[in-house]
Amino acid sequence: MTDQIQQTQTERRPTRQRSAIAQALDGSPEFRSAQDIHAAMAGSGTKVGLATVYRNLQAMAAEGELDVIRTAEGEAVYRSCATTHHHHHVVCRSCGLAVEVTGDAVERWAEAVAAANGFTQVRHTVEIDGLCAACSRASS
Repeated sequence: MTDQIQQTQTERRPTRQRSAIAQALDGSPEFRSAQDIHAAMAGSGTKVGLATVYRNLQAMAAEGELDVIRTAEGEAVYRSCATTHHHHHVVCRSCGLAVEVTGDAVERWAEAVAAANGFTQVRHTVEIDGLCAACSRASS
């Protein structure tokens, strides 16, 4: 019985709702809230409850299928990324455009700070926001 529970927890079966959420996020260049995703799905005729969207987004993020960041207001927003490797994002505060970036210097710094304080098995997130080139031109 325990083996069945562990298998269920580690190998989620694909569901219609989960596939629809992945499709709603596929190819989107910006991070989107659960409410935005739910509204887009409803607009395309997909009937899924908002609580189901939240639950699936959280599970998909925990399993590494999606990236999640917090907005300045504390809201979780989600994006399907092009890479499964560890990376960070630069996000436009105006239009929401997100660009995936890697940073060896950031990785070395995080490891050094952790080691200097006796930490191991370190994880970190770095969130960088600003105005993209198009929004900068528009605001000038």
